[in-house]
Amino acid sequence: MTAEVEDPYGGREPTSHERMAGQPWDASYLDGPAPWDIGRPQPAVVRLASQGAFAGAVLDAGCGTGENALHVASLGVRVLGVDVAETAVSIARESAAARGLDADFVVADALHLDRLGRTFETVLDCALFHSFDRDERREYVASLATVTSPGTNVYVLCFGDAGPGTLGPHPVRQEELRAPFGGADWSVTSVSPERLETRSHAQGAAAWLARIERT
Repeated sequence: MTAEVEDPYGGREPTSHERMAGQPWDASYLDGPAPWDIGRPQPAVVRLASQGAFAGAVLDAGCGTGENALHVASLGVRVLGVDVAETAVSIARESAAARGLDADFVVADALHLDRLGRTFETVLDCALFHSFDRDERREYVASLATVTSPGTNVYVLCFGDAGPGTLGPHPVRQEELRAPFGGADWSVTSVSPERLETRSHAQGAAAWLARIERT
């Protein structure tokens, strides 16, 4: 009698990144910090927060260990962080409890956000978009449409192909960032050069910061 092999993807289809890496996202968090986990919020997210960008109910899609979401929560904003990596979500919950912050974290697939059964006034995507291939980006934008309504702002911070310094491992051309949001339901209001820090790019790698409005 053969033992049943546990599905490391929890019944979902692995993403293009997971297929390329040969392991689920969760594996990145099992032996210390993941390469993108810098132990603090991204400077670009801190700046957005200081400008009042995060209002209403906030969704952090692909939250990882929750540093960006926890920063937003520290400002008194209600935030839900979601990630497919159970270990990362567990770390985020522990951090929220340790800091006494009112932030929620759940294991959820960014390609099937409709399963949350909620809508949000602001969405943050920090370093998730660039991990998807072209088809997945379309799926992702369709997924975002199920949890947003007209007036919702989506902020995307992803590795870019322009700017000084080192390029990240998944550089995205500006037209590749705009393309999935090209339908009638979305308006890309701005795309500007930014820096995205990782454990390998302490000074930041070239990135894009986009503001997209649900129309």
